Amino acid sequence: MKVVILDGSSPADTTAELVRNTLTAEWETRGWSAELFTLTENTIGACAGDFFCWFRFPGTCNVNDDNRLIAAAMVEADLVLYLTPVTFGGYSSVLKQMVDHQIQNISPFFTRVDGESHHQKRYEHYADFLAIGWQEEPDTEAAAVFRNLVHRNSINFHAGTHVAGVLDATQDEPVIHRLVSGWLDDVRDGRSSLPVTHPRITPAAEPTAPPKNALLLVGSPKTRKSTSASLGDYLYEQLAGQGITTETIYIHTTIRSAKRRQALLAAVDNADLITLAFPLYVDALPGPVTEALELIAAHRQEQPLAGSQRLTAIANCGFPEAEHNDQALAIVGTFARRSGFEWAGVLALGGGQGLVQGRPLVELGGRTAGIRQALDLTAAALSTGHSIPAEAAEQMARPVIPHRLYTTMGSIGWRLQARQYGMQKQLRRRPYAA
Repeated sequence: MKVVILDGSSPADTTAELVRNTLTAEWETRGWSAELFTLTENTIGACAGDFFCWFRFPGTCNVNDDNRLIAAAMVEADLVLYLTPVTFGGYSSVLKQMVDHQIQNISPFFTRVDGESHHQKRYEHYADFLAIGWQEEPDTEAAAVFRNLVHRNSINFHAGTHVAGVLDATQDEPVIHRLVSGWLDDVRDGRSSLPVTHPRITPAAEPTAPPKNALLLVGSPKTRKSTSASLGDYLYEQLAGQGITTETIYIHTTIRSAKRRQALLAAVDNADLITLAFPLYVDALPGPVTEALELIAAHRQEQPLAGSQRLTAIANCGFPEAEHNDQALAIVGTFARRSGFEWAGVLALGGGQGLVQGRPLVELGGRTAGIRQALDLTAAALSTGHSIPAEAAEQMARPVIPHRLYTTMGSIGWRLQARQYGMQKQLRRRPYAA
């Protein structure tokens, strides 16, 4: 069996070292071959969200760095193995940055799996999937979110067998060896982990004092021209109309600058209300957004603040069903709990990219009437210190376009975009096939 390992740990992570040593012993015993990618040593840029890997260079990321080498290795593997600290129930930002690039290995065209929209295969063969995560201390809710993320990834990447394993850093070497060996046996024998339901964090029922300062964090690489910005801008315009001071920070243009990171932390400290608006990337948050949450969590652990700060989130995805966002929102909710924020609820939009495409909502007229209604209800609640009402969340989640029409229009859209680059007959090409 050929194994490709994506190691998303930091160099000083002693648990990661113990897991790697255990795996090395297992390869020797089993006669498996393994190729290790230590991602902190690779050059992997952030996914630009431009989908060029689907219609301009079908099957190949537009960014020519190590992500292409790793994507090619994964196509040839029998087993893909993730190693990562459990980060708010998700993967580390180092690992997630590479996971985001894996969409080059699937097709832009849609299929149905268990009544949900997903993307079709690009290749005939896809590897089995094992993810091993570890926690500094036991957290059953975060572990459940992690296991569900592995399950969701296995669907989108067409894994035959998938196994999710969670360790605690307090466990000794014999226990870790036994657990790792057992998970490898499960992969070998085709025993997938059972699906789990991630916990839903209930928004605070009691209102707080109305916010004076609100901070919008936009998590799309398209910054001002993104659907995330369109949704967040409309909401924050309504909050500003209630006399609340608002500020917007674009995470992708902030996270690489030390000066801007400090400004981000200062803005978070100053805000009574924070809203994270982001696109769904491979069932979770984009890699740079995960990195921003890691930064904020570490800062708050070192300098805990007195007083109440509320956190909300708005997620949008390219699938017509808003439920695809649930996994990512569970990660944000876990971050809120672990970082001392009061959870004030979420909004989830399906088909946002195809409908909004970064344009101001008011310019789209009746097509976004339901979205604007949900945001109006949200603004009225948040401005008075309440959580996002269930009515607003339900309104936002209602499909704007019927599933069949959405997927049909999407397929036509990919072909039209590919035609601009002479690639309309190459959309299904397999650049990494042997």
